Amino acid sequence: MIDRNMKNVLIVSIGFLSLFTAYGGLQSLQSSLNAEDGMGVTSLSVIYASIILSSMFLPPILIKNLGCKWTIVAGMGCYVTYSIGNLYPGWYTLIPTSVILGMGGSPLWSAKCTLLTISGNLQAPRENKKAADVINKYFGIFFLIFQSSAVWGNLMSSLIFGSDSNSTNVSEEDLQFCGAGVCADINSNTTTKKPAQQLVWTLVGCYIGVGVLAMIIVAVFLDNIDRDQAREFRGNREPFWSTFLATFTLLKDKRLVILIPLTMYSGFEQSFLSGEYTKNYVTCALGIHNVGYVMICFGAANSLCSFMFGRLAEYTGRAPLFCLAAVTNFSCILALLFWRPHPDQLPVFFVFPALWGLADAVWQTQTNSLYGVLFPRQKEAAFANYRMWESLGFVIAFAYSTFLCLDIKLYILLGVLILSMVTYLWVEYQERKNPTLPVEEGIYDTDYSTTGNHILNQTSL
Repeated sequence: MIDRNMKNVLIVSIGFLSLFTAYGGLQSLQSSLNAEDGMGVTSLSVIYASIILSSMFLPPILIKNLGCKWTIVAGMGCYVTYSIGNLYPGWYTLIPTSVILGMGGSPLWSAKCTLLTISGNLQAPRENKKAADVINKYFGIFFLIFQSSAVWGNLMSSLIFGSDSNSTNVSEEDLQFCGAGVCADINSNTTTKKPAQQLVWTLVGCYIGVGVLAMIIVAVFLDNIDRDQAREFRGNREPFWSTFLATFTLLKDKRLVILIPLTMYSGFEQSFLSGEYTKNYVTCALGIHNVGYVMICFGAANSLCSFMFGRLAEYTGRAPLFCLAAVTNFSCILALLFWRPHPDQLPVFFVFPALWGLADAVWQTQTNSLYGVLFPRQKEAAFANYRMWESLGFVIAFAYSTFLCLDIKLYILLGVLILSMVTYLWVEYQERKNPTLPVEEGIYDTDYSTTGNHILNQTSL
């Protein structure tokens, strides 16, 4: 029988799976589907710039007032508006809905991370395990389910766009503009031909449906595990500015500051795959209708490796997994600098996203877990910082996407990767010397009411 904490992990994971089936599919297509004047990439930049802004103050305020459950539901609603904006994409629809999504994005992810961390701390004494190991396992399970959203979202796009009778083969002349060797404007290339509008409406309509489904799943089935904490906070309000500035106050901890390059790299590497690889390699050489199939490979590898690494970390520790991810990304970046994509090399198009998915599984599961372990008493502010700095990586990468040559982007990615590993290993070394004390056993007293909600009482800090 599944215990209550595991049930909550599964519910929030399924909710995110449904929500990001929509958003992940749209993100992968933005650089190709809305390529006019870089509108799609610009909308992604606005999203992550808004996430940075919201990370500065919204997560602690919303989570402490609403609790994790209702913060997640509200954040999901913000994501659905972006899907609605893509029904009639234009500057007047995409940019406002991008801002709305961004404002809800940081509270959504911070609430999810806080919920998983609380659940791990609740469950650890029952299993007689370290809290860090249970938190690692929960993040692994979450990303196993969540990352498979890339499979379903991209499968929908490829099946729908694959029925377009207007799709054309790529000429040898057009192939000269693919890859990192030639610095040219691919938007002028015929390989980025947009699918029929009716098919776009069909796809976006499906995405809106699964986004609304995510909100319903979480609202109905997720336990409000920090309900009493939120009620107590509303009854005994802290000064507004102390909550408002909680995200910045945590920057006094030098460990968090030194982790910034690693956190930003997560944004750089994800934006490269969804923005640059899909556009300059897949769409350019194979056509937009194949983007989904290639990204399915990424999602499947990411999902399976997330679960595996979440379990494996208990035996190997974090450092070997981070090193594996770094070596994998380093090798892929070097290969992409020299590879000239051609339709005759079809299997190669799937090898890169599969390896990228393996590495991203480490960056996501282990970095989230690391934040939960290092800052167990400032969870909301810690995960808000995580989203803020990761989003800054997205913003920078998407911002220079339209005017830097692809080989320069790859060199930037390489440099950030090297810096990230140097700083991460320093933090890991310091943590080995002076381990962070976990949340004390018994700090959470859990009871289950007849309605199935957790009643979470914080007895000490």
